[in-house]
Amino acid sequence: MTSRDDDVSHDTQHWSRIQESGTLAGMRLMVWIRRRLGRWPFRLMLVPVIAYYYVVRHIPRQASQEYLKRIWPLHAGHAPRCVHWLSLRHFLVFGSMLMDKIDAWSGRSLEARVDGEDRARLDTAIRSGRGGLVLVSHVGNLEICSAMQERRDDFHVVQIMHTRNASKFNELLARSSLRRAPEIIEVSEITPATAMLLAERIQQGRFVMIAADRVPIHDDGRTQTLDFLGAPAAFPEGPFHLATLLRCPLYTVACLRDERGYRVEFDTFDDTTHLRRAERGAWREQAMRRYVAWLTEQCRRQPLQWFNFFPFWSSREKGDRHDA
Repeated sequence: MTSRDDDVSHDTQHWSRIQESGTLAGMRLMVWIRRRLGRWPFRLMLVPVIAYYYVVRHIPRQASQEYLKRIWPLHAGHAPRCVHWLSLRHFLVFGSMLMDKIDAWSGRSLEARVDGEDRARLDTAIRSGRGGLVLVSHVGNLEICSAMQERRDDFHVVQIMHTRNASKFNELLARSSLRRAPEIIEVSEITPATAMLLAERIQQGRFVMIAADRVPIHDDGRTQTLDFLGAPAAFPEGPFHLATLLRCPLYTVACLRDERGYRVEFDTFDDTTHLRRAERGAWREQAMRRYVAWLTEQCRRQPLQWFNFFPFWSSREKGDRHDA
C-alpha cells in the first residue's frame, strides 16, 4: 500500500513540476557573454553555474546518478568509477547544449549533417507529400534538427511539447530567434480539436514531432510500465494512441553530437494508415516496446545526452494501466 505522503512526494517530483532554476536576467547574461565574448568565456562561466546547480538541486542530481549507474555498463562495459564526477559531466553537457539551442535559433552557423541512408529516407518522406508523426526523445538536441527547416523550404515541422515548466528558457529563445521557428502546440491542452488540427497539418505534408519518453502531465493520462535499462518504468501511451487516430506514416528522429558535430538520424518506424480499430491495442503495446528499444540504443551510444533530470524509475509503478 502506498501512503498519501509517498503519493505527494512522487507528485512533487513529476517532471512537469520540477521548475527551471535561475532568473531570466541571469540566463540573458549568459547569452550576452556567449555573443559578445565568445564560446570560451561562456564555457568558463558555465562551469561554476552548472556546479552550483548540481550541488543545490538534489532531485536532478540523484536522477542523473541513478540513470548513469544503469546505462554506463551498457555503454562502457563496467559501472561508473566515480558517479559524482560523471553526473557533473552530464550536467555540463546539458549546459553546453542549451547554448547550442540558442545558437541554432539566433542565426549562428551550427550545422547538423544528415548522412547517407538518413538523408535518403528524409528525402523520400518529404517527396511523398504525406507528412507524418515523428517520435522523438530527450536524447541530443532536437532544436538543432528543427532548425533544419530554415535550410529546406520543403521541410516543415510542428512540435508538440510541454512549455509551461520552461517558460523562462522559451521566452529567452523567442527573444533570440532570428530563424523561422516551428509551430509549437502545448501538449497539456490536446483536445479533439487539437487532434483535428494535427491531422490537417500532416495532410499538408508537415511533420509533427512528439516526445514519447515522459509520462503524462495529468493523473488520468494512460501509461504502460515497460522494462527500461533493467527496471520497470512508465511510458506514455498518448503518442501511440495519437498515431492510431492520425492514421499516417511514423518516423523516429534524433540529433546527437559526436566528435564531428551534430548528426541527424532519420528513420522509418511504422505506418498506421491501414491499421484496423480492432488492432489498435495490440499495435500500441508492440510499438511502445520498439520505441523503448530505440531509446535504449540512443542512450547506450550517447549516455550523457539523455536529459531527463527527474526520477524516471518509480516504485509506485502507477503506469501499469491498459485499455480494456
